[in-house]
Amino acid sequence: MLTSKPFLFSVDRAGAGTRGGRTEAGSAKGLRRALQTGLTSLGLLLGLTVASYAQDQRPNILLIVADDMGYSDMGAFGGEIETPNLDELAAHGVRFTQFTASATCSPSRSMMLTGTDNHVAGLGNMAEMMAPNQAGKPGYEGFLNDRVAPISALLQAAGYNTFMAGKWHMGEEPDHIPAARGFIRDLALMPGGGSHLEDMWGLNGERQPYTLNGQPLAALRPGFDSSIDYTDAIISNIEEFRNDGKPFFAYLAYQAPHDPFQPPFNWRDFYKGRYDQGYDTTRADRIARMQDIGIVPENSTVFPRLPAIPAWADLSEDERRASARKMELYAGMVSHMDEQIGRLMGYLKSTGEYDNTLIVFLSDNGPEGNMWTVGPPWDNSRIEDWGRAGTFVQYGPAWAQVSAGPLRMFKGYMSEGGIRTPMIVAGDGVVNPGRISDTVAHVMDVPATILDAAGVAHPETFGGKPVAPLQGRSLTPVIEGTSESVRKPTDWIGMELFGNRAVRMGDWKLLWLCAPSGTGEWQLYDLKNDPGETRDLAAEQPEITTRLIGHWEEYVQANNVILPDTSPVCRRPG
Repeated sequence: MLTSKPFLFSVDRAGAGTRGGRTEAGSAKGLRRALQTGLTSLGLLLGLTVASYAQDQRPNILLIVADDMGYSDMGAFGGEIETPNLDELAAHGVRFTQFTASATCSPSRSMMLTGTDNHVAGLGNMAEMMAPNQAGKPGYEGFLNDRVAPISALLQAAGYNTFMAGKWHMGEEPDHIPAARGFIRDLALMPGGGSHLEDMWGLNGERQPYTLNGQPLAALRPGFDSSIDYTDAIISNIEEFRNDGKPFFAYLAYQAPHDPFQPPFNWRDFYKGRYDQGYDTTRADRIARMQDIGIVPENSTVFPRLPAIPAWADLSEDERRASARKMELYAGMVSHMDEQIGRLMGYLKSTGEYDNTLIVFLSDNGPEGNMWTVGPPWDNSRIEDWGRAGTFVQYGPAWAQVSAGPLRMFKGYMSEGGIRTPMIVAGDGVVNPGRISDTVAHVMDVPATILDAAGVAHPETFGGKPVAPLQGRSLTPVIEGTSESVRKPTDWIGMELFGNRAVRMGDWKLLWLCAPSGTGEWQLYDLKNDPGETRDLAAEQPEITTRLIGHWEEYVQANNVILPDTSPVCRRPG
């Protein structure tokens, strides 16, 4: 029987009296990880609790996810939006400039929590967008299925306290909610979006379901604000268990800045007048800053403004006023979220836990440029009321292209603007902070990295059932500065959503987009020299094109990909 008797090595260092004050040399950290891996693997296999002393040494893990935040929005990635707390994380961490998620929310989140392709994990398509030929098929259940092991459950089994607050979007039945997937505390919005306030309205004014610690929540508190209350929940959860000797895994899944834009009063007019120059100038300024700080290469190619979007100068005065106001409110949402992240960081520092916490920040997909039709009870009739309760403000494709920087398109598309998002890894284990890494990274790498940091091996079986293997790669070598990449130039990653497809191999990307956004044929791009996906090289590079098409076919077979017979982003023939 495992006991709590300590048998790990000890290192004399300042702050050894508190978990949060400990630091370790790289060699010590490596030995610690090896010992922990053995412990936690044995614990998972035997169904036992890992020795408490070992748990004391492991880092806390904080995974923060923004909803629909664009690649260039934060200051550390070139944006003019004020994000001092995210910028501080970047200064103490590593910025990943070629991080790829899926093109929409729930497919990304399924991979983010399992390290397994979304077509295996149950979100081969969004539940609300499931095509008739996909519905009910394995991998298309519309919820996180039992053929994968969420890291929340693995970490809980390995002795971590596990907390979740924010948007779930991976199943609403009792067996699919956060409490059933390894979280001991939760405050969770079940579906994909809706009001940020206490009214709980969805797209059509329907009541959006929430859970609190696994139970349906009948009402939200008066004055509820999603960014504030989700942050409060995580702080409260950490504080509740802070003295029990266990590390925590906290998944903070903000709704912000997902529409509707409803920042609180102090942020509603903070950016008043800031965007009167328009989206063309704002985009050009951002791209210039991105090039200056090394987020994208100098002289980066830029995907042009979409033909359906008029030049800013061609808009009427009223149109410019309304458009600028939408971006003001969006920026307020981003800054409000950043403010709450700062509040959480302040709490961790005050309790001595900050230095022993691995922090991962990312966005789940590119910015939302698609426009939703909303009606009663939503009322956008008065621009003076925009941002308040009962209004549903969206900023549309023009400003989404600003958020995407030089990249092509936005949320919903397999082009870079839909899938390339900002990611920062900071805190415990980061060597030479402030670095920018252009290594190819994928959302499935996040669970692999987290498990590696915790010293938890991914099992072949869990809960008495076989589970799909981990497909992601741990980014620990990049974080610790021992390697510039975790993939060889010939390693590849396949992707699909809504019938659109992509294969990434090194600097090469094979892309298939349906009309009207694409040609319905395979295109090939060199992302190192053409991040804007402006020059199709398929005809010039037939060998590479053929090779990547072969990898696409391998991907389909390995992950049971079913191409949809209907798609929300594809124009029907004829």
